[in-house]
Order: sequence, then structure tokens, then C-alpha cells
Amino acid sequence: MNARRPAATDARQARHAARELAVQGLYQWQLTGKPVSTLEAEFRSQVADEDLEDHENWHKVMEIADLALFHELLHNVVRERDTLDASIAPLLDRRLDDLDPIELAILRLGAYELAKRPEVPYRVVINEGVELAKSFGATDGHKYVNGILDKLAARLRNAEVNARRR
Repeated sequence: MNARRPAATDARQARHAARELAVQGLYQWQLTGKPVSTLEAEFRSQVADEDLEDHENWHKVMEIADLALFHELLHNVVRERDTLDASIAPLLDRRLDDLDPIELAILRLGAYELAKRPEVPYRVVINEGVELAKSFGATDGHKYVNGILDKLAARLRNAEVNARRR
């Protein structure tokens, strides 16, 4: 049984790394408007920078990331942006355009996973969003992300959320 645990941990780390890369790619896409295929190619071609911490060194993150998941998230969040934004907007206390770009990228990613990846438990989606916001967002951005994703989970995964609360 212990032999399986490292593999599960490695898979979890690979998925988290893929989400980190996707958030950074979405952030760059939002700011630059570059095609996501170009952004993905830029990520994949980066060289290691030993002066950066591991979580900021995208080359090292790419080495452990689930690259298929990174590709799916980056491309599909952009493709589904209008639908994702429509699901997020009613839950906000401000206009979508007024959100911090990192928080918007994280919310779009979380909305995509809640809507299109039912194999990922809603609590994992929320936790990942919170952790990404703690790493990359504003000081209390993780609290905002948590509240919005929690409300969105109740709308998109009502049965799963209600089963958990019983």
C-alpha cells in the first residue's frame, strides 16, 4: 500500500503544477491577447533559471506538470471563456473587468473544472483555487476566490455539494 502513495502524491503534484502553469498562461493571455498555442509553446521552450525559487521557475514546474492537463485547461478555458464568465458574473460583487487578472484567471479555471471535469471533486477544485490565489494573487484574494467558487459549486454541482453537507 505504501508503494502506491508516492505515485498518488506525484500525480497530485503533477496536476497542481499543471494548474499553476494554466493560471500563468491564462494571465498572460488576458494581458497580451497572444494565441494560447503561442503561450503554450513559450512555456514549453523556457530554460531553467537557477536564481528563481522552484515554484517560480516555469522550466522546473514544466518538468513535474501533467502536460496534457495543462494543455486541456489552457486551451479549453479560453475556448469556453464566454460561458465561464456568464457563470461567474452573477456571483460577483463587481464587474468581471474589475477583477484582479490573476483572480479572474483562477476563477475561470475553477469554473471550467467545476463545469467540465466532474471527475474532480468540487472540494478539490475550490482548494486548488484557494492555493493558487495564495501563491499568485493579492493578499486576501484567496478568500474572495473561495467564496465565489463555493457559490459556483453549489450551482453547478448541487447534488455533490448537498451530499457532502449531509
